[in-house]
Amino acid sequence: MRLWSIHPKYLDTKGLLALWREGLLAKKVLEGKTRGYRNHPQLERFKKSEDPVACINAYLYEVLLEAKRRGYNFDESKIDEVKIDGKLTVTDGQIAYEFQHLLKKLKSRDRRKYEEIKNTKEIEPHPIFKVIKGEIEPWEKI
Repeated sequence: MRLWSIHPKYLDTKGLLALWREGLLAKKVLEGKTRGYRNHPQLERFKKSEDPVACINAYLYEVLLEAKRRGYNFDESKIDEVKIDGKLTVTDGQIAYEFQHLLKKLKSRDRRKYEEIKNTKEIEPHPIFKVIKGEIEPWEKI
C-alpha cells in the first residue's frame, strides 16, 4: 500500500488507479471493516489525527478530483462527505523521497509522464498535507 504524500497530479494512470484502490482499502481499515493491513505504516499519520476516517475521505476526495480532471470516472459514492479542519503534516524529506521514488517507477513504466515531471523544482504535496522541515518519515520503508 502506498498513500502518496505528493500531489496526485504527478502520478501516471496506473499510479492514480492504484492510489484510488489502496486509498479505499485504507478507508476500510480505518473504519474497522477489515482485519488486514491494520498495522500498515502508511496509515500511521491518519491514525494520529483527531478523525482518521474524515482524513482518509478528504485524502480520497482529492484523488477523485484529479481523476475527474483527467476525465476518469471514479465512483464518488465510495467516499463519504469530506469534513476536515486543519491538515496533516509531512516532512520535506518525505516529499523529496517519494518524488524520486515515483520518478524511478515512471522511467520504466510511463516515459511520457516521466519526461513531463522530471524537471519539477517545487514538488506540491497532496492537498491535505502541510509540509514541515524534516527527514524521511519514520514510517517509510526504504
